[in-house]
Amino acid sequence: MSANKSKGTKWETDLVKGLGGFFGGRAGFAPRRVAQEGFKDTGDIHGISPFIGQAKNWKSWEDAMREGLDGAEKQKVHAGEPFGVAFVKRVRKPVGKGYAVMTVETWARLVMRLARAEDLVYRLDSSGDAVAALEAESFEDLSRPI
Repeated sequence: MSANKSKGTKWETDLVKGLGGFFGGRAGFAPRRVAQEGFKDTGDIHGISPFIGQAKNWKSWEDAMREGLDGAEKQKVHAGEPFGVAFVKRVRKPVGKGYAVMTVETWARLVMRLARAEDLVYRLDSSGDAVAALEAESFEDLSRPI
């Protein structure tokens, strides 16, 4: 295995471990590596639906973002997911301090989906218990490292 491929494989493995630890099996998340190449590539990281992830560990983070994001946008279609994200390694930084890059269009669609989900919780929760739990758990997530 080439040094560059080994570096990329380690980044993918570190991502799966870091994300898996953060999600802790909750909400159906089970991050895993999917090694594929070619025209019908479906991304490097699966099990993070509604996303697929394209991992890049390149010397040039600008190139990694551009190429990773272009790949993620194509691969999300092949994988049947609505969102693609490029995970870009930062030199001498832990997984959680890497970059998760998406297009503005993807970001806007994600924000709309989140807003709709929160609106639904508020409409269906007449007691306020689910809303309070959502807010408390979301606040708790801010203190957990990846």
